Amino acid sequence: MSTIQTTNLKHESSGSNNIVLSSAGGTTIGGNAFPTTSGTSGQFLQTNGSGTLSWAGGGKILQVVNAVYGTATSNATSTYSDTGLSATITPTATSSKILVLVNQAGCSKTANTALVLRLLRDATVRITFEEQGGYTGTTTENSHGSCSVCYLDSPATTSAVTYKTQFASLYNISSVYVQASGGDSTITLLEVAG
Repeated sequence: MSTIQTTNLKHESSGSNNIVLSSAGGTTIGGNAFPTTSGTSGQFLQTNGSGTLSWAGGGKILQVVNAVYGTATSNATSTYSDTGLSATITPTATSSKILVLVNQAGCSKTANTALVLRLLRDATVRITFEEQGGYTGTTTENSHGSCSVCYLDSPATTSAVTYKTQFASLYNISSVYVQASGGDSTITLLEVAG
């Protein structure tokens, strides 16, 4: 990608499609006034509709954290327990969003129950993303594969935060499983500039 250096660029006309540098270093292109200050990484120029441009930000991926967990884990109660899948990220700004992508592998149930899955940030529940996993209304065992969630969170901190999944047996009468047969579950955290 080539860069145009405009330090000494001059033009006699200020008509549309011409570049004009003022003595203070400001620039206009096609009648739009560029800001005199530099933008930061991840910012882009936006117009307010009256010919003035300003720096806008947001949307840039600042960092990515990924974790994999593949140990079969069971729970025979309606009390939530950890699936073993977790990842920790330290946001670079309080305005950042965290996009959480989870693929919980090897989901199954035995007897007449169902799998319940939820996502937490530290000790706070963010979303319950499976409430009737594998339910058949019978005592038949049901291995129904993966359960997934895509969740956009706003932790509003620059301290480390940990995202994890927990699971429970809906009817508290028989076992549910994640990572059954050693299937690998994954969690990916993407910090998105605010």
